[in-house]
Amino acid sequence: MQVTMPSLHRTTGIKLGILMGAVIKIIEFKKLANWKEEEMFRPNMFFLLLLPPIIFESGYSLHKGNFFQNIGSITLFAVFGTAISAFVVGGGIYFLGQADVISKLNMTDSFAFGSLISAVDPVATIAIFNALHVDPVLNMLVFGESILNDAVSIVLTNTAEGLTRKNVSDVSGWQTFLQALGYFLKMFFGSAALGTLTGLISALVLKHIDLRKTPSLEFGMMIIFAYLPYGLAEGISLSGIMAILFSGIVMSHYTHHNLSPVTQILMQQTLRTVAFLCETCVFAFLGLSIFSFPHKFEISFVIWCIVLVLFGRAVNIFPLSYLLNFFRDHKITPKMMFIMWFSGLRGAIPYALSLHLDLEPMEKRQLIGTTTIIIVLFTILLLGGSTMPLIRLMDIEDAKARRKNKKDVNLSKTEKMGNTVESEHLSELTEEEYEAHYVRRQDLKGFLWLDAKYLNPFFTRRLTQEDLHHGRIQMKTLTNKWYEEVRQGPSGSEDDEQELL
Repeated sequence: MQVTMPSLHRTTGIKLGILMGAVIKIIEFKKLANWKEEEMFRPNMFFLLLLPPIIFESGYSLHKGNFFQNIGSITLFAVFGTAISAFVVGGGIYFLGQADVISKLNMTDSFAFGSLISAVDPVATIAIFNALHVDPVLNMLVFGESILNDAVSIVLTNTAEGLTRKNVSDVSGWQTFLQALGYFLKMFFGSAALGTLTGLISALVLKHIDLRKTPSLEFGMMIIFAYLPYGLAEGISLSGIMAILFSGIVMSHYTHHNLSPVTQILMQQTLRTVAFLCETCVFAFLGLSIFSFPHKFEISFVIWCIVLVLFGRAVNIFPLSYLLNFFRDHKITPKMMFIMWFSGLRGAIPYALSLHLDLEPMEKRQLIGTTTIIIVLFTILLLGGSTMPLIRLMDIEDAKARRKNKKDVNLSKTEKMGNTVESEHLSELTEEEYEAHYVRRQDLKGFLWLDAKYLNPFFTRRLTQEDLHHGRIQMKTLTNKWYEEVRQGPSGSEDDEQELL
């Protein structure tokens, strides 16, 4: 159960969508009703309502300690690796089309498809990693890459779309490349800076305006600050997804610890629930699209795209891993490289991006949409289902390490995983305790030292003993209130009360 539950909503959502699509098709065939308008998946709905909670939650729930310790490797895989994969897939499709092996696409359309299909979603692999207790560094590399990779893939796709809308036929290939590079850098760093700035402002606001006695207002402020960078970025033609991702990371690292204990729990659970529902809706629409989407299936195009996707992932993972090993203390072994390559599953974002592409003629759009759906189903069902036996076959799990470090398997920030700062616990430390635990430590280096020494004290509230006492009373009061409501319920009894006590 531990293995399947984190990825259960994906396969269940797809199956539910397929079932709904079949029922709707039967009803339409019998001419009992016409639900064409209701069953269509609108890309604008995805980018405005469904995708922001998914991306923000992934940044907010990210374990920053080990993420920042591996930030160089993760950034290389997520940014340069995704770009390499996009160029390999896009270039391969373009040249195969020119050779009349598959349907022809122009350069910008090929690159757009290569960019969108490079977004990975290795949730099934992560769940299996946690269950089998694989190397925590491998766990974080795969997980961290997938967090940034989605945003990078969206920015690359938007870059290709921007070139499509412009008339680039009268400029050279080198000028087109420079235009694309400039647009990508503006979108990436501009959006990241805007999201980071918004997160830091939210931390300062909730540090100096004490709303801890009114959790509902505090929670409302957090929701406003969560969606604010997305609206601002889209309003000034930047990437709202990139902005909201970095805002989530910063707000989790600083703003979260200025909240009351009640709001901390409420914020985490609400984001997880909403993100879960949004992802399930997207995968249900993916299953529904098998019947509702006008398809154009070309067997040669599908096969070559799958080959190019796997080859592009290999060109991404293996050379960059060998390069990183020159600078890493904890080396990426060949087995780890192979698992990282194999875990490049595709998910909801490639599917939604394929529908968002404004391609002409319509047959081209249908071809890309159909191929994307097949690749997503192929990677989730075949590669995702083969991950566990493959890991067992390759003996990635280490029994001795598993017995010794049982707490390390869920990406928790423990000292055994690199002496990282346990930022989840900062909100429980007084100023004196924080000074003793972190600032005086001699093993902190680089950003971790700068963060512990200057940034964290500036952006987060250092609690007094009175604050801690008030927080515990608040949690105890809410717990007692819940218990009283349980005791007064229609099915309550004295025996039940004694059992609970």
